Amino acid sequence: MVVIVAVLGAVIAGGVLLIIRGARPHRRQVFRLRLPRLRWNSPVTIGSALFVVGLVIAIWTGWTVAVVIAPMIGLGLPYLLGSPQSSTDIAKLEAMEEWTRSLCGILTAGAGLEQALVATLPSTPAPIRPAVTRLITRLRARWTTPAALRGFADDLNDPTGDIIAANLLLGAQRRGDGLTTVLEGLAETVALDIRARRQVQADAAKPRATARWVTVITLTVLAGLFLTGSYVAPYRSGFGQIILLVLLGAYAAVLVWMRRIAAGEPAARLLGPSTEAGLS
Repeated sequence: MVVIVAVLGAVIAGGVLLIIRGARPHRRQVFRLRLPRLRWNSPVTIGSALFVVGLVIAIWTGWTVAVVIAPMIGLGLPYLLGSPQSSTDIAKLEAMEEWTRSLCGILTAGAGLEQALVATLPSTPAPIRPAVTRLITRLRARWTTPAALRGFADDLNDPTGDIIAANLLLGAQRRGDGLTTVLEGLAETVALDIRARRQVQADAAKPRATARWVTVITLTVLAGLFLTGSYVAPYRSGFGQIILLVLLGAYAAVLVWMRRIAAGEPAARLLGPSTEAGLS
């Protein structure tokens, strides 16, 4: 029985790892076969260690469900109760606002658009420095300015970045003096968006903090009951442990639902993704 549950626990733990991996936003990349390098703090290493711990607890106490619960708690709860991607998005917005204001200052001094873009590189904030670096590299490789700016928008992969790139595209086509005024107004709009998102993030942090405390208290009470009380005696049977696993899975599903509500749906991009082939 323990061996069967251990095998099922390994399968479920692997499924949890795949769900966590799939839930994280990522960009499409060309598939390359690479041998994984295991590190002590990688999810695979931590999940394997937690599986071993659960197996030891199952053999020692007879609670075979520990083989599944230990990886679920160790890997799932930090992700489900952690902060979503919004803090990273705000830092990226702040970087785009600062870069836009820097570009405005250089354009006001009389520099051309391409020269101004190159001049912003040393002072570019870290969150968008790779995208700006690739933009400058494309310009120096004699890409057309519109093609380089479209690639810049793809690298930013953000609706606000699309607005900035679209205004720069118009400036590159018309070569008028109004680009500086437009970018200044855009920077002010981004600043207002940042303040609004910070307020939303602060409001969303309150239910997450409540969920953390409720989860910690619940796990503490359950651990005490498992060690000392007879309240959980009906769950010691095989069917009872299945019921317990279902109940814990339902609790995890509620946490997933809460996290999705707090994260919200990402805004759609204004500029469609462009292929680099044919842009140069």
